[in-house]
Parts: sequence; structure tokens; C-alpha cells
Amino acid sequence: MRARTAERRGEEEGRLEPRGEEEDEPDGRPRPRPRQRQRFRRRLSLAAAAPAAASDQPGSAKCQQELHHTSTMLITEYRVTLPMSVEEYQVGQLFSVAEASLNETGGGEGVEVLNNEPYDDVPLLGGKFTQGQYTRKVYHLASKVPTLVKWIAPRGSLEILEEAWNAYPYCKTVLTNPGYMKNNFFIKVETYHIPDRGETQNAHELTPEQLSMRKVVHIDIANDRVLANDYKSSEDPSKFRSKGGRGPLKGQWMKTVEPVMTAYKLVTIEFKWLGLQNKVERYAQDAERRLFTNFHRQLFCSIDRWIDLNMDDIRKLEAKTQQELERQRKTGEVRGTRPV
Repeated sequence: MRARTAERRGEEEGRLEPRGEEEDEPDGRPRPRPRQRQRFRRRLSLAAAAPAAASDQPGSAKCQQELHHTSTMLITEYRVTLPMSVEEYQVGQLFSVAEASLNETGGGEGVEVLNNEPYDDVPLLGGKFTQGQYTRKVYHLASKVPTLVKWIAPRGSLEILEEAWNAYPYCKTVLTNPGYMKNNFFIKVETYHIPDRGETQNAHELTPEQLSMRKVVHIDIANDRVLANDYKSSEDPSKFRSKGGRGPLKGQWMKTVEPVMTAYKLVTIEFKWLGLQNKVERYAQDAERRLFTNFHRQLFCSIDRWIDLNMDDIRKLEAKTQQELERQRKTGEVRGTRPV
């Protein structure tokens, strides 16, 4: 009786979801009951706090083991070769980011642009690059995360902060969740755009230790498999031919195409919650590969729409897009990519 009273009080104060018939997830799997979610979140919160408690007792072997477990991270370098010059890619990438943001925004979700301004005196890649364009965005993602994350995360916590320093041809992007995960989660994407075919072995000047942890993945936008839900014939580089005669990309096109460049995307992922770390890190890496593959297929197949633009045109487009994103996010239906 006392437990039921506490549960009822929690419902009234909004800490627990109301009891009643539970609906299934969209894919048909049963949705966890509210009390199950509460217990699981409580266990995860204790697990997330374990490293802090362990640090107070450095002599504890068990705590040292937990600290070691939570300090690991995944480092993957994705190499995306494209049939264009480094200069052309700069315009195409910014054009495609603006378009993708619009396609992912609506019904209270999507991209909210907070800052888009020049920056100076921020050293990147050992000080080789120090100035460029700074952007700060919030991604509202309630319907775009896997069921596992919805289960453990409280309402209102599914927002990701993105900060990016674009010192083209070098760019750095950092994704965090300061409202909930705080220092227990980040994704860092460092990209170096180089006019080659993907054969530079250490574009990001990693240390021997980092190189030993790094996994290299080559992405072929024409031949790599894409999910059925992601496939569009109009965005298939193996079928597309631009007005300027680029494409279709067939066979070993990366060895012969001109012009050519490669985006070296170094992705570092850290997720420090015990019990979920490996699963979430693997999911994030799979999601990054899916994102890079689909985005660059779209970028190449939209080349006729941006090839004649310059950077002044892009800045005007970004300002217009920022206004449209704010309008779309507050109205309409949820749009864009769904989790798999």
C-alpha cells in the first residue's frame, strides 16, 4: 500500500508517467513499463556516478577497474573520396548541410541555430589553422534516437549541442549533451580535406598511441550498400550524371576520376555509462557511417544546384535557412531520418 501511494504521488508530481495500457514501439516491440524505466534509470545514474566515488578511494581495485572501463573510447577515421576539387567541396558541403537541416526539422524537432559567426585565434591541428567560421546548434531529437536511449533518458533530455569550428580545409565539430549526460558523453569529428585518393596515412597527425587505437574505414559513395529506407534513385552516384559530365560512378572510379579529393573524418566517441558503453559507442559509429555515406551521395548528386555558387551566396543561404529552420521547428510534422 505504501509503495502504491508513493507511485501515485510520483504520477501527480510528474516524476512518473501515468499508469495505464502501454503502447508498443513503432517496430512492434513492447514498450518498457514506467516502473521498469524508473528502476533502470536509477541503476544507470548510480553507475554513472561510480567513477566519481571511485576517485575518492584510489586504492580500491574494483573502483580502479571501473575507472579503466569508463575511460575507453572509439577512434575511427572515415575516408570519403569524391569526384570534385577541395574548393568545390567547400561550397557543396555548406549547401548540403543547409538543405539537410531543413529536411530534418519540423514538428518541434530538428536543428536550432544559435550562433553562426567568424572566429579568430582558435588553434586547430597543432596551430596550423586558427581562424574561420564558428557555429553553435542544438539538435532536438526525441523521435530520432533508438528505443534504448528513449528508455533510459528522461523527457526533455534528448537534445544535442553541436559546436563547430570551420577553418577550411580543416574543420572540428564537437557534440555533447550538457543537459543530461554532461561530461559522460561526447562525439568529436575532425575533418581534413585533401586533394588525393584517400592514401594519406596520418592526415590528422596522430600519436603512435592514437594510431594503435584508430580504425580506418573507406567509404565508396557509389558502391557501398545503403539501407533500403535511405535509398533514392535520384541520389545514386552510380546512375547520376551531372550537366557538366561528372558521373555515373562505376567500378573502380576512385582510382581514375578527375578532379578528386578525400575528406578524412576522424571520429572520436566516448560514452562513460557502465553497462551501456559498448552498445552505445557501436551504435554511434554505425550512425556516423550511415550519415557520411548518405550525406555525400546527396552532395554529389545535387552538384548541378550548387556548382555555380560562391561563398557569398552560401552565407546568404545560411542566413535564410536559419530563419526557415526556426519557423519549421515550431510548426508542421516531424521530418527526416528515423533510427534503425
